[in-house]
Amino acid sequence: MKTITIEGQLRTGIGKKATRELRSQGLVPGVIYGGTAEVNFQAPVLAFKNLVYTSDFQLAKINVNGQSYNCILKDIQLDKVSDELNHLDFLQLVEDKKVIANIPLKYTGAPAGVKAGGKLVTKMKSLKVKTYPKYLKENIEVDLTNLEVNGNVRVEDVIEENYEILNSPRIPIASVVMTRQLKQEESAAAAPAAKGGAAAPAKAPAAKK
Repeated sequence: MKTITIEGQLRTGIGKKATRELRSQGLVPGVIYGGTAEVNFQAPVLAFKNLVYTSDFQLAKINVNGQSYNCILKDIQLDKVSDELNHLDFLQLVEDKKVIANIPLKYTGAPAGVKAGGKLVTKMKSLKVKTYPKYLKENIEVDLTNLEVNGNVRVEDVIEENYEILNSPRIPIASVVMTRQLKQEESAAAAPAAKGGAAAPAKAPAAKK
């Protein structure tokens, strides 16, 4: 799995004023937690670009004053006006300690329902999982080959070894819906059948006077 290396320095100044000074120098404050001690650091804003502005799941190796920390990005804070990075939270990976992470979904296979004229709708981009750091990976593959029209693949259908999936099991993650054209074709096919149905019952003969 891809790892982004970030070179940082310990941060001594705390508070809004210190943070503003950092940003004026092109630096962003961050914190690493989950290990033996919390580490407050700072690094150039450009160092985080390939980690933040992507949908890929990646690891971060953060070097701070001679110490290296293997981490995953847990949270970012953006400026409400400028949308610039304000702060980042990282979780340190500890070998024998499970972590919670959002792993992207990778859909594979050509759904049978799409071949029949339906439209694929993907409803989730990632799953929240709990696992040991050694099992973290770039994505979870979901095979959609057997997905029929009006069918769903749900969270409970994803079987991933070594992962405890935390999302609600009945939530659909992908489905194939009927397109307008497919609905029209079905309606056209149903029309002759309706016409060829049972004949209307004959009227009863009029009663004799």
